[in-house]
Amino acid sequence: MAGFLGIWSSAAIAQTTQPTAADLRLVPQNESQIKLSFAPVVKQVAPAVVNVYASRKVVQRRRVSPFFDDPFFRRFFGQPGGNFDRPRERVESSLGSGVVISADGTVITNHHVIKGADEVRVALSDRREFDADIVLMDERTDLAVLKIRGEGPFEHVTFADSDSLEVGDIVLAIGNPFGVGQTVTQGIVSALARTQVGVTDFQFFIQTDAAINPGNSGGALVDMTGKLVGINTAIFSRSGGSNGIGFAIPAHMARFVARAADQGGKVQRPWLGATVQLVNAEIAEALSLDRPQGVLVTAVFDGSPAHEAGLKVSDLVIAIEGKEITDPNSFGYRFATKMIGEQTEFVVLRGSREVTLSISLKPAPETVPRDTRELREFSPFEGATVMNLSPAVAEEVGVEGVFEGVVIATVTPGSTANQVGLRPGDIVRGVNEQKIETTRMLETVTKTPPRVWRLDIERDGKVSQLILR
Repeated sequence: MAGFLGIWSSAAIAQTTQPTAADLRLVPQNESQIKLSFAPVVKQVAPAVVNVYASRKVVQRRRVSPFFDDPFFRRFFGQPGGNFDRPRERVESSLGSGVVISADGTVITNHHVIKGADEVRVALSDRREFDADIVLMDERTDLAVLKIRGEGPFEHVTFADSDSLEVGDIVLAIGNPFGVGQTVTQGIVSALARTQVGVTDFQFFIQTDAAINPGNSGGALVDMTGKLVGINTAIFSRSGGSNGIGFAIPAHMARFVARAADQGGKVQRPWLGATVQLVNAEIAEALSLDRPQGVLVTAVFDGSPAHEAGLKVSDLVIAIEGKEITDPNSFGYRFATKMIGEQTEFVVLRGSREVTLSISLKPAPETVPRDTRELREFSPFEGATVMNLSPAVAEEVGVEGVFEGVVIATVTPGSTANQVGLRPGDIVRGVNEQKIETTRMLETVTKTPPRVWRLDIERDGKVSQLILR
């Protein structure tokens, strides 16, 4: 089970000359070297690591949907019968960590630390506390950017080149695990490019054995030069505590989100206009490859940047700007961290020869108006916000390769849509055997409740029918 974690940071060990990368990777040669301390690193970086306190008001809603009293519904979805109490308001709070990345008080943390927050406060290592504004929230990367309401300058860290990390490099973690106060732990980089963590849409994590625990979420993972190499995001644990397997979002992705916050407060990722799939052993053998590598292009959409660049179905993308591509997750990470308006270079294997393609980095187009609607009428969709699909909307909600129809963008917690099991990213294909093509059609259909609801919902490329009485 993956749990959430938090703060880490470090700084350069004081020396008379700036150490090189080779110097930093030397094994201690004598007793005096073994006694070297990380204290100078901690003193440099600790002031830039903050505690993040988020609070939100939660209303417990009264359940009024008759679906919940239907024995079939309860058996299928595991929902108990009975009625909820009258609406009551309570305050929930969460504790995490964050890293100051500029002198003006810009802080980067995890999205899940401040999700749904009405108020956010940050506490510095010198015990000063400030209110903070939420500048940007990006659920797909599980990152968020805050701005401290106070006069700077503030102590801050700088970004490292996370692509230069190697397995075995020493890293430090500074955070507030379990709310006990600022804590420092040390470990090594255990693995790179972990893609099966399941926490964000862009799976490409740094794995470390530095001890991290709940409360460390959003903190800094730093190298021995005191630079930020990652934002701690998850741990693998069966007990909820540290088992020596922690995951951090690379600084390269964090820098991309921070730049988006600085350039308008909205993350805008480039659109390729193609779909790819994993190359397994069977596909590799069919393509006469000596081993599985790259990603196989399965579709290219007319008028897209991929189409304009000459990318073709059955091309094998093996590198982006010289970085090896091993699976769809590494492909998505490498492409998603490119900036709009630039060019990027793909190396593809086409047959037996390598071809280099220059891809223009453009935003996904909104080919039809999204016509966003929040459905409030009594129906299985009550509490869902829906949009008309287009490449732009598909990119926002994380739907791949589907550009027509109606997609669920958000679902209010505790709503009928939430209780029924609908999720953001679900595509509504039909209601009561009527094809749904626009949000207006869906809203009209839900205004006339039938005795039995028949919903055709597409999720992860598969269409299932849900029957509710």
